[in-house]
Amino acid sequence: MTIPASDGGIGGLTVMAFESRRASELESLIRRHGGAPLVVPSMREVPLQDDAALDLLRELEAGGIEMVIVLTGVGLRTLAERCPPERLAASLARTTLVARGPKPIAELRKLGLTPQVSVPEPNTWREILSTIDAQAPVGGLRVAVLEYGVTNEELIAELESRGAGVLRVALYRWALPEDQRPLRQAVSRLATTGVDFVLFTSRRQVDHVIMTAGELGLADALVDRARLMIVASIGPVCSEALRRHGLPVDLEPEHPKMGHLVVAVARRGPDLLSAKRAAHERERDGGSGEA
Repeated sequence: MTIPASDGGIGGLTVMAFESRRASELESLIRRHGGAPLVVPSMREVPLQDDAALDLLRELEAGGIEMVIVLTGVGLRTLAERCPPERLAASLARTTLVARGPKPIAELRKLGLTPQVSVPEPNTWREILSTIDAQAPVGGLRVAVLEYGVTNEELIAELESRGAGVLRVALYRWALPEDQRPLRQAVSRLATTGVDFVLFTSRRQVDHVIMTAGELGLADALVDRARLMIVASIGPVCSEALRRHGLPVDLEPEHPKMGHLVVAVARRGPDLLSAKRAAHERERDGGSGEA
């Protein structure tokens, strides 16, 4: 396939992505920047049917929690739906609030609260720890961590190593889609005929794609096929997951946001793709550069 020169747009090339919650928004962004979107949801949100929300509220009201680390805006919104909002806000106000990024901040504001600690980009567990170390050390504190669908083991371990007592609060988890056929078809295409660009906007998406490829017997083929595609990651946590599974990270935006990711693909993607495929052809031809 002839790759058009980069003119600031994706040039009609195919862009596969695995976004679920904001799938239509991502599809619109890709199309707006000249790409042919193929967005296939890879996850669904499953509420946990337990008393985690009320248990946390009771601990907060009893003064047993001194810091709350809000990793997720969705989790905080879910918490506010399961607890009386006024009681929740009053209880949270007595703690040190740590917000990982703009979405948790926005949900806290809905409760009339402002976090004492705001974690800067790229909002990974490393930034959370360094910001807390500088502004609100956790030694000897009881800390509640409001999780985002999966436990961040590194964050929990580091908090405990600093002398914190950690209460993990899981209100939902990420699961595979109920109908996995579209995901399986997309992963099969990715590992066989391939696409031009593949975008990942979360670590969990990477895990689900690799898990699906393994079930199809295509894990090795997917890694091999990635040599002919541009693999774009939204940020460091997602990039770590890709590399852990043997996939390259060809492009990562300066800011870990979906819009910035698509703009980076539009601006740099076609040239990167041309260079990557040309390098593959040279390698295939023994480095001679001749067909």
